[in-house]
Amino acid sequence: MLLTRPALTADDATATALLNCLVREVCAPEHQVWRDGGRLVVRLPRAGVTLRTGLARPPAGPTYRLAPPIEEHRGTEWIAAGWERLADLVAGELELATGQANPEFLTQVRDSRAGLAAILEARGEPHPEAVAAPLAEPPSKEPVARYVESEQSLLSGHRFHPSPKARQGVPDQWLPYAPETRSRFLPRWLAVREDLFVEEGDPAAFAPLDELAPAAPPGHRLLPAHPWQLSLLAERPVLRRAFAAGLLQDLGPAGPEVVPTSSVRTAYVPAADVFCKFSLDIRITNCVRKNAWYELTGAVALDRLVRPVFAALDGCTFLAEPAYRSVALADLQLHEGLGIILRQGVGGLKGTPLLAAALADPYGTTLASLPAVATPEGALAWWDAYVRHVAKPALTAYLDHGIVLEAHLQNVLVAVDDGGMPVETAFRDLEGTKLTPEWRPRLDGLPARVREAVTYDSGRAWNRVVYCLLVNHLTEIAAAVADLHPELDPDLWPSVRHHFAACGTDHPQLRALLAGVPFPAKANLRARWARSADRAATYVPVPNPFAGR
Repeated sequence: MLLTRPALTADDATATALLNCLVREVCAPEHQVWRDGGRLVVRLPRAGVTLRTGLARPPAGPTYRLAPPIEEHRGTEWIAAGWERLADLVAGELELATGQANPEFLTQVRDSRAGLAAILEARGEPHPEAVAAPLAEPPSKEPVARYVESEQSLLSGHRFHPSPKARQGVPDQWLPYAPETRSRFLPRWLAVREDLFVEEGDPAAFAPLDELAPAAPPGHRLLPAHPWQLSLLAERPVLRRAFAAGLLQDLGPAGPEVVPTSSVRTAYVPAADVFCKFSLDIRITNCVRKNAWYELTGAVALDRLVRPVFAALDGCTFLAEPAYRSVALADLQLHEGLGIILRQGVGGLKGTPLLAAALADPYGTTLASLPAVATPEGALAWWDAYVRHVAKPALTAYLDHGIVLEAHLQNVLVAVDDGGMPVETAFRDLEGTKLTPEWRPRLDGLPARVREAVTYDSGRAWNRVVYCLLVNHLTEIAAAVADLHPELDPDLWPSVRHHFAACGTDHPQLRALLAGVPFPAKANLRARWARSADRAATYVPVPNPFAGR
């Protein structure tokens, strides 16, 4: 039996994300959630309010498929509770629970809802400022097109974030660069005087991009810039003086065409088969997405350390970040804001790469389009192969090498063969990759701020590994498989347990996980309410499907 795919509206997606967060982070840990037939009932104990919503199917693992509408119990009746009412109730419950207010919260939720509405409106037609020309692609046109579509298909965003589409600025500013609108754009090219040009890492890494760039004036080096970011920095006095003095020259927009990926600020360059991780001085969901100076240096340092480890692991790769470029002007914000990290492309993967988040999207079609999952038997075999290719390298990297991967849905690409079976995994994003304390002697030559940024203590490291791999990633993929074949629900998590156990039980935290201790889930709602940095986010317990097995 195939679960009917829900229609996507900005109102329902906003309300569902809020209720998902409320259930996971507030009500379920306090035992204020229960099922009533085909509905889920949720009580806000401090506000004294009871809500209910439909369930699309029984839960698969530690997650629910909620089915709007959401209703509020008043007197003897159940009345509709829209996203604005729900946002008010969530804010009220959190203020009562924490003793602190957050005047930004409702604005962020409203901005996210407005952002999604703008995306849905623009999705059908290209934005007037977007480049309309077809992609300049390498010979493997079909895999590249499928990969790009998976990166640009995430319309509703993170299911467990209260404002998954919140972006600073009005939609007209960011729609030309939004992946969800299938946009493409040309970078702006800056000619930087050689004595002010900063480059660290492998000097040959930028060569595929440089070969397609405009010619640099004598005595200058080229730096690609994100057009949106350049507009954000345009009034910086130091930048204006640098342009006026000829220290920098704006060569304007030029090829090659780039494709924004799911992170918004990182763009794929199909013609060069590289990624450009730009800075954007705007807040997207949790954070301002700029390349801080310690992240620029840290990416090159981490790349040098972890690449040999992943070269020795079977069936996976880590997309290298071998170099960065920027400018050396008397303004640190320009060094960071114009800094660009180069990332290895996907052309060397064995099959067609697909973004894991696209496979998990309950509103999407990426998973259902794979022939391998057409039948329950095929889907179970697909799931087993998927878990093996994703879980084993991520666990081995941590347990055997002390490398903490943020193997969440937006940081993992799964390459599939012609039938859709997983054949290779690619992990990415050195900003989220951390090292455990045993690496510290090898970091002595780095600045203290860089050492701090690239390391985690042991407790935080394990929570991050388990949350990203199990809660954010495998739980959501399992739910997507169960959407296609609900009868497989009882058979999905024994396979996960088997692959985790195969990684060895010498690690006490892994033994505890296999014994059924709750999974740690990152508390995105509470982090937004507290206005804390992502690194400082707390975790809440969620049910462990391994329990009792």
